[in-house]
Amino acid sequence: MENKAAIDILKTAIIMEKRGQAMYEEVVEKTKSEDVKKIFRTMADEENMHAKFLGEQLKNLMNNNSFVKQDLHAAEMDESIISEILTDKITSEISGAGFEAAAIGAAIDMETKSIEVYRKRAEESNDQNEKDLFNWLADWEKGHYEVLNKLDQELKESIWNDNQFFPF
Repeated sequence: MENKAAIDILKTAIIMEKRGQAMYEEVVEKTKSEDVKKIFRTMADEENMHAKFLGEQLKNLMNNNSFVKQDLHAAEMDESIISEILTDKITSEISGAGFEAAAIGAAIDMETKSIEVYRKRAEESNDQNEKDLFNWLADWEKGHYEVLNKLDQELKESIWNDNQFFPF
C-alpha cells in the first residue's frame, strides 16, 4: 500500500532529523569554539524545523490520506553563512583529531544517509506533493553536506600543512 510506505518513510525521516538535531546540540554543548557552536546551532535548528514539518505531513497523511502541497522555498544555505563559517579562524580552532572534527565526520555521514533516503522516496512516490517534499528535503540536506564537507576538506588541508605531510 502506497500510504503505508509513505507513513513508514515519514516516521523514519522524523527519527533521522531528531537524531541529527540531538547530535548537533551535543556538539554545541561540548565545543569551546563559539564559531563551531554557531554552525551546529544553525544545523540543529534546521533539523528541528524539518522534524516538525515532517510531523505535520505525517499527521495530515494519516488523517486525510494525502500530502499537503507546500510552498517550498529554495533549500540553499545563504552564501554569507557559508563564508562566515569557512574561515581560517574556525579551522584553527578545530583539532583535526578532536571532538569537533569527529562530529563533522559523523554529520557528513548522517547528511549523506538523509539525502539517499529522501531521494529514493521521491523516486518511488506516485504523489507529486510527496515527490516535491522529499526532493526539497534532499536538496536542503545536500546544502548541509556541502558546508560540512568543505569544512572537513579545509581541516584536512590544515592538518596536512601543519604536519608537513606533503612530499615536496
